[in-house]
Amino acid sequence: MEEMVTLWTRQDERSLRDLEKLGVFRNRERYIRDYYEDVADHFIYLYRWFSDAAAKRVERPPGVEFHIWCSISHESMLRPIKGTVAYKLQIPKSKIIYLDGGKWDFVLNHIYIPKDRKDQEEYLKDIESKGFKDQFNFIEGKYSRLYPEERARVMDSWERVFEIDDWNIFTTQANIWEIRPENILEIFRYEE
Repeated sequence: MEEMVTLWTRQDERSLRDLEKLGVFRNRERYIRDYYEDVADHFIYLYRWFSDAAAKRVERPPGVEFHIWCSISHESMLRPIKGTVAYKLQIPKSKIIYLDGGKWDFVLNHIYIPKDRKDQEEYLKDIESKGFKDQFNFIEGKYSRLYPEERARVMDSWERVFEIDDWNIFTTQANIWEIRPENILEIFRYEE
């Protein structure tokens, strides 16, 4: 029997309707757009990258657009807020994609994820020696189309988001592709 892992996730309350009508909840672009509004394009671009990279590690079921973010502990879970519910889930270990949330911040900021402190120092010296004033413009901004090698170098480093150097409940996060009713142990609702 496969090992099961308990995870927690906060989702839009419309997820309950999807579970009831479709028998499954899957994250969709429209949900991301509704949540992030004016900055949705930024997140969708990065979520597409993440979903493609994650699919190399755990097979993405047909029809799934995006992953579902989860916490690995009750202490670090996102509590329900108005318009949301939180789920306590039991997921087969083989269906979970773990990542380092601290490294995800590098991805959100479109910057290079270093292997270690020495690699970070060498990277910054290298881009400075090439005449770049900062590291923030290779994915978007003034350098994004001019230096495809630097763009690729940054994006290639993002694969390190899946390398967890310090497993802990605050920075280690999990992703899954879908939630089915049989995965749900408990539903937490927003209390006014």
